[in-house]
Amino acid sequence: MRILSIVGARPQFVKVATIARAARSRADVEHLILHTGQHYDREMSESFFLEMDIPQPDLHLDVQARSHGAMTGRMLEEVERGIGNIRPDVVLVYGDTNSTLAGALAAVKIHIPVAHVEAGLRSFNKAMPEEINRISTDRVSQFLFCPTKNALMQLEREGFTHEFYNIHLTGDVMLDAVRHYQHRGIIPTGLQISEKPLLLCTIHRPSNTDDPHRLQAVHALLEELGSRFQIVFPMHPRLRTRWKDLGSNTNFEPIGPVSYFEMLGILQRAKFVLTDSGGLQKEAYFCHTPCLTLRKETEWVELVEGGFNMLVEPEIKEVEGAMKDFMERSPLNFDSDIYGNGKAAERILDILVGSIQTT
Repeated sequence: MRILSIVGARPQFVKVATIARAARSRADVEHLILHTGQHYDREMSESFFLEMDIPQPDLHLDVQARSHGAMTGRMLEEVERGIGNIRPDVVLVYGDTNSTLAGALAAVKIHIPVAHVEAGLRSFNKAMPEEINRISTDRVSQFLFCPTKNALMQLEREGFTHEFYNIHLTGDVMLDAVRHYQHRGIIPTGLQISEKPLLLCTIHRPSNTDDPHRLQAVHALLEELGSRFQIVFPMHPRLRTRWKDLGSNTNFEPIGPVSYFEMLGILQRAKFVLTDSGGLQKEAYFCHTPCLTLRKETEWVELVEGGFNMLVEPEIKEVEGAMKDFMERSPLNFDSDIYGNGKAAERILDILVGSIQTT
């Protein structure tokens, strides 16, 4: 059975690593990778393939930064050509990026079944491009692999009842990745760990970076927190110029993008995580680290409901209050099975092989 994974952004490289590793041990699966080029520099792409031992892409499209419409349109054209040449039995797409949507649309239009990893997630904020991508991808996917019971129930609420849809609760492939690689977590070269408690911060969503007032508030928040925490802030490339225009921080200095193993190493030493990333919310949970999310909503509602994650505004009193709440709570049970048992990739391949071969 020939499975084509379509990836293009950092979280997808982590996810495809689990599928590639599971496929490697199977004689009944040929797994190929198409890289759209959405994240194209070494820090955001190549380093993940090298350190996680992901096979090099069988096809690299090099569709680099453009507006959302231009990028998705160009990807759709190029991915369709690539799928037509490879002729897979099924196309596997991950998450909610432009690469996800382009891959799903290209495949379904030439009658190749689509399987969506992380189906059923909703932030209910349609101002987020990711929300449009995930809703659209779910609708055209024949196989919907839900990481949580909440995601499964959401598809039921939305009426995914037609026999076309094959919906499965698989668990989360990102848990597979953390369990497999966590012993290889390292601290980035040149980063000296101080005696202060460590705060890991990542900011990349347009709702935080494209609003000058909000970005200024984040800048001021981190300056204030930097007097009490060692802030490790791996900065997304698209944010560097805007951040520099806000002036220097005296209490901390952002660093460049980090590899997956470096992120794991930082996470395992962090007291708190402050982020707007969807994936990092889960990785914090997997590494038993409380998370504060700089957003008004999250797709990972079970983390908020379980008390592992809090939604906060970039205001010092609110953030400090959330941290105090975490500190005063009884120990959190980070070992619950809300994201499965760490074998989601194996289950996904079992389902695809069994289903495709019987049709």
